Amino acid sequence: MQRTGTTRRSALTASGALALGALLTGCGGGTGSDRGATPADARSASARARTALRTAAARTSHALHARYAAVAAAHPATAGGLAPLRAAVGEHARAFSKDVPAPSVPAPAPSPSDARTALKELAAEELRVADERAGTLLTADPETARLLASVAAAGAVHAHLLTELAKEIAS
Repeated sequence: MQRTGTTRRSALTASGALALGALLTGCGGGTGSDRGATPADARSASARARTALRTAAARTSHALHARYAAVAAAHPATAGGLAPLRAAVGEHARAFSKDVPAPSVPAPAPSPSDARTALKELAAEELRVADERAGTLLTADPETARLLASVAAAGAVHAHLLTELAKEIAS
């Protein structure tokens, strides 16, 4: 018998190459509507996503800052303990607001009449916001992800400090 030129090894290599080609073609990265998109379109979409994420984070930080102010106004005994935390939240809001449109922020809900309850609710809000920010890390660009991560960590610390402050405050 004569050899045909096709060996088992070359047949397996060829079928592996065909399978890899089919796989890579199927993983073209996108739907039919965005095929043919230019790199400029991708950068524009990325910039819009970044702006939307930072605007939402700025809105949340501004709302949290207003909530701190409402608790401090309703419970003057807490004002001293809240001042550094409120200042940090204000800095977070400014960091997120850089290069994005000014967000509209609704008025904060009225503060509970009990200072301890108000502080515990503020701590719960800080934790909720920190968890929300941590959840968006994977969809954020690297710079925004770093900012979100550090602000989420700060929010978790604020929640702990608010809980401790609630224990110290006389109602």
